[in-house]
Amino acid sequence: MSSSVATEKSQALSESQRTALIKLLADEDPAVYHLVRKKILSYGQTAILWMQPHVLSSDPVLRRRAQEISDHLGRQSADNRFLAFCLSQHGEDLDLEQGTWLLAQTRHPDTNVAAYQALFDSYAGDLRERIDFTSKPDQILSAINQYLFSGLGFRGNEENYYEPENSYLNRVIDRRTGNPISLCMVYLFLSRRLHLPVTGIRMPGHFLCRFQCSTDELYIDAFNRGKLLTKNDCVKYLVQTSYGYQEGLLTPATPRRILLRMCSTLHQIYLHLKLPDETARLQRYIVALAK
Repeated sequence: MSSSVATEKSQALSESQRTALIKLLADEDPAVYHLVRKKILSYGQTAILWMQPHVLSSDPVLRRRAQEISDHLGRQSADNRFLAFCLSQHGEDLDLEQGTWLLAQTRHPDTNVAAYQALFDSYAGDLRERIDFTSKPDQILSAINQYLFSGLGFRGNEENYYEPENSYLNRVIDRRTGNPISLCMVYLFLSRRLHLPVTGIRMPGHFLCRFQCSTDELYIDAFNRGKLLTKNDCVKYLVQTSYGYQEGLLTPATPRRILLRMCSTLHQIYLHLKLPDETARLQRYIVALAK
């Protein structure tokens, strides 16, 4: 349903009719609740405004159900925004940080992106005071690693690797844990604020960052506390796996390919967890980004 049609429907609904619908939302009969929920959702995004006063209701059933409907509609709106972003961006050089936050909002629509970006700015400010940018690359990266992994406590989530929250950047920052690609995004977005030559490397089976300048080439394993690797280390890993070594596997990924890899990772996680609706949602993003 288009937003204009939903708006017209909501305007046709009187205040007393809205009140009656919301009162029925707390009905003990599950059949009544599901019918009322479906009716409210049919009014689209404007129904969020009806729900807002009731997410603080003293009635715990009404409060929980109003929150669930608000979250559902918020995710629906965020889904549309991210899908539109994927379809509207042409070529490989899209805004990766914007895309990453839009993806996070598809699961957590209330994510305050400006606040998280300000936190990244704060991290970068702290590091500018700690790093001697005239020192060798391994010393610069060691300072970042010390700050991120020892100081702030970021780490790879080895215990619950297939947990979806590992892939959403807001939750990665909140919990200080994630999967290889999400932790690399933390490293990459921080490095960009510090104007360091760090890129993403979508190696099969793992995701790394790479620092490359005229004198040095170092690979960073953010999932393993920023462990520094040489190109030979990466080649050895590829040779020892079923992937085999190809030069292209160690070249920087474009922003579009990185965002596609993030969506593909989440798609595999939801597939592994047998969540068909979430799997289908991520499949739509993958199709849009692969065009």
